[in-house]
Amino acid sequence: MKKERNYVRQIVPFREYFKEFKRTLPKEVLEKIYKVFIYIMVEQVIPSQFFKSIEGVKGLYEIRVEESGNIYRIFCCMDEGNLVVLFNAFQKKTTKTPSQHIKRATAIMKEYFAEKAQLKNRKQ
Repeated sequence: MKKERNYVRQIVPFREYFKEFKRTLPKEVLEKIYKVFIYIMVEQVIPSQFFKSIEGVKGLYEIRVEESGNIYRIFCCMDEGNLVVLFNAFQKKTTKTPSQHIKRATAIMKEYFAEKAQLKNRKQ
């Protein structure tokens, strides 16, 4: 009998950014990413091994996944306390996260919140 999971947060992609990256990955990597996603959705406190804030960019985080010696980073933000919004992603090849990926993620995050504010204003 399967144990029912109690989710404490939800993960959603913003636009096609993460989906485009996902299409380039082998099955084993996708399976590992989805395992990390489930861990993030069910655990109250997420260890920095899997989820870490980006220094110098308020509100931007990275989901960290390692599979077969390869490291993958998925940029995201938290919204409304229990929503993780996925942005761009990349396979990490250096010890430091390249600044162009952080800049792109920051721009996407601004785009997300601007679009959300615009939708909210339309509803009013």
